[in-house]
Amino acid sequence: MKINSICRSLAIALFGTASALSAGAAEPLKIGMVVPMSGPFATYGKEMMNGAKLYIARNGDTVAGRKIELIVKDDAPGTAGDVSKRLAQELVVKEKVDILAGFALTPSAAAVAPLATEARKPMVIMNAATSMLTTKSNNIVRASFTLPQNTAPIAIWAAKNGIRKVYTLVVDYSPGHDSEAQFKKSFSAAGGEVIGEVRVPIKTTDFSPYLEKIKEAKPDAVFIFVPAGDLAVNFMKGFQERGLSKAGIKIIGPGDLTDEESLDAIGDAAIGIYNSFHYAPGHKSPENKAFTEAYAKAYPNDRVNFMAVGGYDGMHLIYEGLKKTGGSAEPEKFIDAVKGLKWVSPRGPVMIDPATRDIVQTVYIRKVEKVGGKLQNVEFDQMPDFKDPGK
Repeated sequence: MKINSICRSLAIALFGTASALSAGAAEPLKIGMVVPMSGPFATYGKEMMNGAKLYIARNGDTVAGRKIELIVKDDAPGTAGDVSKRLAQELVVKEKVDILAGFALTPSAAAVAPLATEARKPMVIMNAATSMLTTKSNNIVRASFTLPQNTAPIAIWAAKNGIRKVYTLVVDYSPGHDSEAQFKKSFSAAGGEVIGEVRVPIKTTDFSPYLEKIKEAKPDAVFIFVPAGDLAVNFMKGFQERGLSKAGIKIIGPGDLTDEESLDAIGDAAIGIYNSFHYAPGHKSPENKAFTEAYAKAYPNDRVNFMAVGGYDGMHLIYEGLKKTGGSAEPEKFIDAVKGLKWVSPRGPVMIDPATRDIVQTVYIRKVEKVGGKLQNVEFDQMPDFKDPGK
C-alpha cells in the first residue's frame, strides 16, 4: 500500500511537471511592432505590417509550438525617438513582448537600441538603414539594408558610365549623412568628382533654392537621397519646374527616390532615373513571383515595395531563429541562431553576416521605365553578395 501510494504521488508530480512544461511551450510568442501607422510616414508602417502579416498567412501562425502574436504600436511620425522608446518600453513592461521589431526610420531604432540591451530582448530591424544601428546593441539584427550598401553600387556604376561630375543633395539626418559619405567615397575612388553638396531639413517642401544652385553648377548628375514618399515627389516636381532635366542633368541615387509608392505620384518625370537598390517588384525569380502574386491578392489596393519585403523577410528571420532555438527568444540563443542564416528572399539570395548581424545581399542597378503602361524600376545590372561598406 505504501509503495502504491508513493507511485501515485510520483505519477501526479510527473504529470504536473509535464503539464507545466506543455503550458509553457504553448504560451504565445509576442512580437512588439514599433512602426508609424499615421502621419507622414504612415505608408511605411502599413507596408511593413502588410509584409509581416503576409508571411504569417503563408507560413502559419505557430512556430516551434508557439503561437505568434503581433502587438502594434504607432510611433508616428517615426522620427521622434522619445516616442518610439516610450512605446517600446510599454511593449516590454505592460505587454511582456518577447521580441521587438519594425522600426521604419533611424531615430526610432536608435532610441530603442539601449532598451533591447537593458530588457534583454532581440530587436529585428525591418527597415531603418543607418549603418551604425547594429553596433548599438548586441541584441540587434537587421533584415533590410543599409544606406551605404545601396549607395556604393550606383556611385561605382555612374563613374564607369560617363558621369564625371556630381552635385549631392541629401536629407540632413543620419541616413542622409551615411549615403552622402559613401557616395563621395565610392565615386571619388572610381574617378568621379563631387563639385558641390547640400543637406536639407527632413521637413523640406520646397527644393527650389537648392535646385537653382545645382543648376548653376552644371553637374552631369545630381545624387539624391530623401526618404520615399512626399519628399521624393516634391524634389522631382521642383527638378522639372526648374528645368534641370532640360539642362541635361541626370538624377542618380539609392532606390528610395523611386519607391513604387512614389512612382505614380512622380509620374513620367521619373523615367530615366538610374538608381541602385536591393529590391524591385519586377525582380525575376520564382520566389518573387509567388510573393508579389500573394501580396496583390491580399492587398489589391497597394503596390508591393521594399518596405513590404522588409516586413516579410524580418518575419522569416524570426521564424527561422525560433525554429533553431526550439521557440526560445532568449537573446543570446536567438541572435546566435540567426547569425549566418541564409535564405532565398523575394529580393534574391540573402545572408545575415555573423560578424555584424547585418544583411548581405545582391544590390541591383536599375532604370525607371514604363512597362505595360506602368512605371517600374527595371534591373539591368547587379552586384551580388554585397556587404554593408559603412562599417
